[in-house]
Amino acid sequence: MTANLTQKNGLWWIPSLAFLGAIPFVIAQQLSSVLYKNLGISNSDITFYTSLLYLPWVIKPLWSPLIDIIKTKRTWIIALQMVIGAGLTALALSLHTPYFFAISLLVFWFIAFASASHDIAADGFYMLALNSSEQAAFVGVRSLFFRIANIVGGGIPVIFVGRLTQHNQDIAQSWSIVLMVVAAIFIALTLYHAAILPRPTSDQSSLAASERKLTTQQVLAEFAATFREFFQKKEIIFAILFILLFRLGEGQALKVVSLFMLDPRAKGGLGLSNQEFGVVYSIIGIAFLTIGGLLGGWLISRHGLKRMLWPMVLTMHLPNLAFVFLALVQPENLTVIATALAIEQFGYGFGFTAFLMIMMMIADGPKKTSHYALCTGFMAAGMMIPGAFSGDLSQYLGYGSFFMWACLCTVPGLILTAFLKIESDFGKKVSGA
Repeated sequence: MTANLTQKNGLWWIPSLAFLGAIPFVIAQQLSSVLYKNLGISNSDITFYTSLLYLPWVIKPLWSPLIDIIKTKRTWIIALQMVIGAGLTALALSLHTPYFFAISLLVFWFIAFASASHDIAADGFYMLALNSSEQAAFVGVRSLFFRIANIVGGGIPVIFVGRLTQHNQDIAQSWSIVLMVVAAIFIALTLYHAAILPRPTSDQSSLAASERKLTTQQVLAEFAATFREFFQKKEIIFAILFILLFRLGEGQALKVVSLFMLDPRAKGGLGLSNQEFGVVYSIIGIAFLTIGGLLGGWLISRHGLKRMLWPMVLTMHLPNLAFVFLALVQPENLTVIATALAIEQFGYGFGFTAFLMIMMMIADGPKKTSHYALCTGFMAAGMMIPGAFSGDLSQYLGYGSFFMWACLCTVPGLILTAFLKIESDFGKKVSGA
């Protein structure tokens, strides 16, 4: 397979790159909550400490220019995937230590920083290798394999941990075995990427053309230019406010959902086992979220972001009421629970595609890699800050009132959406392209 053919057909590398980009994020942000819940950590500690794992994604713009300045995006991608593979192995081993909570949190931080850096390089790589219509068309594919990573990295491990624990009665050992398997899959795909990733001619360091050794002054000048150009963009303050507030409700709910589903009914939860949680939330729910994402990407590439904006935004936020229903009714029928989650996840997947395209629109320009990293940094801040205190808030309000509050918190994002200015053909596939 030649590099030119690989680059022409993105299906050879986009799915696997999206998959590996998602695995460490899913493990740090979602699987960590279930792991710590199984190992007896309190809800308040889980939501606080795992929300802080968003910090690398918040501050990644501070070092994102280095990925533009030094080496190629491809080089960064391969190197960081190797680092993450080592981190996943260390995470599996850390669970056997006496101070597993502190040590595993340190390993999670290591993985999170490497993953955030990988996101910078991968996002830039997508934008260098694909034009805007291809980006829109492949958003659905990227979403699909991001969601598959949710299943492989977030759902299937939980199911197997439950089954292994039934046999050996040692839940820490079960988690260690499963995490080792995930690490092995990750390392194998890293080797695949080393051979298959294309080499776009535009993928070069920003100072490579000069063929000069980098000086401290040059690096600092590039840093300053990157941030200056971003904050000089038209209506950038509004754009930042939109990114911060659009997911305000989700930022609180997301950290609590898995705890709510695993908590016993006496505490207001659904009392699901690991196996039930893995099937209902991380497999059925993710499957419908994936379908929504694929449909959203296809419709944007066909009709453009402007035409699809409101249908997608409303479809993303209104199904949040499903969690209110589940918290107030606490249905025992697994089919009812799965149906409610399927509706909510489909709506979220469908609408979130529009949010990703809006960030691509904001970041567009000569330094799109670094500027997109800045956008995702603000997005992570919008998730980290409300999520850090969601455990305490849910315990104070009770799950029913908490999810009602999370729904109310979607209103600021809806108001800001009304003032977005989007070109009529942005994201729309051009005939013959």
